[in-house]
Amino acid sequence: MIDIVINIVLLAFLAITAIAIVRMTNLFAIIMLFGIFSFLSAGLFVVMDAVDVAFTEAAVGAGISTVLMIATIALTKVQKEKHTGKHRPWLPLAVVIITGATLVYGTLDIPAFGDPEAPAQKHVAPYYIKQSIPDTGVPNVVTAVLASYRGFDTLGEVVVVFTAGIAVLLLIGGKRTKQSAIKKEREKDDT
Repeated sequence: MIDIVINIVLLAFLAITAIAIVRMTNLFAIIMLFGIFSFLSAGLFVVMDAVDVAFTEAAVGAGISTVLMIATIALTKVQKEKHTGKHRPWLPLAVVIITGATLVYGTLDIPAFGDPEAPAQKHVAPYYIKQSIPDTGVPNVVTAVLASYRGFDTLGEVVVVFTAGIAVLLLIGGKRTKQSAIKKEREKDDT
């Protein structure tokens, strides 16, 4: 019963945070709310006993992403958009609703959470539990799955996060270098 209450409370906080993000106009506040949203998502993953996913969400979503977005705001100029009065949010809203409905429809055939008759519980999980120590020599089943059985997948995830971080740093650094060159050129012209 307590798990259901925790799930409902976390889901309510996620919904409130999402609505607040949509309604905000201050970029710094939006970034902070995105960090809170990621942190709440990590809490929801912990409740679902997916601690490895929760750790990744906390580190990448609430940690690194928030820091990179704040650094981006700090290193860029604030520019205000000119509103022409022709803002029509109906098309993006329709796309989001159609995409969300399609995703919900796609999940209707998924077995219930923790269903003992699900294919993963009947075939995959017993194999990992019985064979993880003989196959890998690692006593922790989750670590064996992530580091050995799914090692290339985990490596791919690390490469994606690393590449995204490098791309952001290159974009920020490139703009900074260009601004420094313009500033030096102006100082040279002044003398």
